Amino acid sequence: MNGDRVEIDGGIMEGGGQILRVSTALSCLLGLPLRVRRIRAGRSQPGLRPQHLSGLEIIRDLCEGKLEGGEIGSTEITFTPGKIKGGTHIADTKTAGSVCLLMQVAMPCVLFAASPSELCLKGGTNAEMAPQIDYTVMVFKPIVEKFNFTFNCDIKKRGYYPQGGGEVVVQMSPVKELSPINLTERGTVTKIYGRAFVAGALPIKLAKDMAAAAVRCIRKEIRDLYINIQPVREPDDQAVGTGSGIIVVAETSTGCLLAGSSLGKRGKNSDKVGIEAAEILLRNLKHGGTVDDSLQDQLIIFMALAKGVSRVKSGPITLHTQTAIHFAEQLTKAKFTVTKSEEEDPSKDTYIIECQGMGMINPNL
Repeated sequence: MNGDRVEIDGGIMEGGGQILRVSTALSCLLGLPLRVRRIRAGRSQPGLRPQHLSGLEIIRDLCEGKLEGGEIGSTEITFTPGKIKGGTHIADTKTAGSVCLLMQVAMPCVLFAASPSELCLKGGTNAEMAPQIDYTVMVFKPIVEKFNFTFNCDIKKRGYYPQGGGEVVVQMSPVKELSPINLTERGTVTKIYGRAFVAGALPIKLAKDMAAAAVRCIRKEIRDLYINIQPVREPDDQAVGTGSGIIVVAETSTGCLLAGSSLGKRGKNSDKVGIEAAEILLRNLKHGGTVDDSLQDQLIIFMALAKGVSRVKSGPITLHTQTAIHFAEQLTKAKFTVTKSEEEDPSKDTYIIECQGMGMINPNL
């Protein structure tokens, strides 16, 4: 280890917590000391929020690293990683901060640990501006496992804005290396299914209304497919607080999964929640890519770490994805290229994200 810290500007491009997640995970994996300045400079409340701090703390604990500047509101941190070890780790945002974002930062690291890990993540399971836990289990998990690893995700308790209180336990074993993925064939949509949920003080009727509105909206575009969206009331002993929402997933003949989701909130009509999720799904189906907007950026770090060439066909490249690519290239030897997909109907806005991965080898196995 030389004393050169990698300097990261946390205020450029997407300018949010994602820069912190990608760069600290890679710092931990590659043993690179890091300084991140101007953290979340583009946000209305700049600096670390509780969920970002929890993410940094779990990374620090995973590798017995040193973290300076780790307090709420801090706009600069330095991080010196140690050796990644397995075992049980707890991260608690103590707010409705997203457990899925905690999973995003920790998962790449524990894949290259010395022994199996159990992550106990506490906070919001269905939070705004983050993937819902249902999306993580129904879409992210089956697709990311194509990199040749598996994990178990047990939802112990659901937690909603504003108090959080959710708890998810993730178990995974380390791997020697990750395989590249090739997701370039969309195929045809074979089924559409989903889950509309209410918890706490809300009646099941709201879940039924969200589901029915989503089905009506999808029916206008896709007439001949059975659509199965289950209305669910979360058991009181498995949910903290009051919340509602919906996720709708389309599965294709080649095993692609694309989704749309939406959360209910006070004053928002339940039909509108259902329609919003359906419209996001339809928009993702229209572009012809094999992944939806929410998955695109979450695959980048795994593509960068994998051995060999990964290719993913997507719709328009999101700012989150551009940001993830920028920092993955800055910190690893991976090379990304993004090209307009040629063979498509020219009216479709489709791209191929290709990555020559760095071929990270687990030094502990």
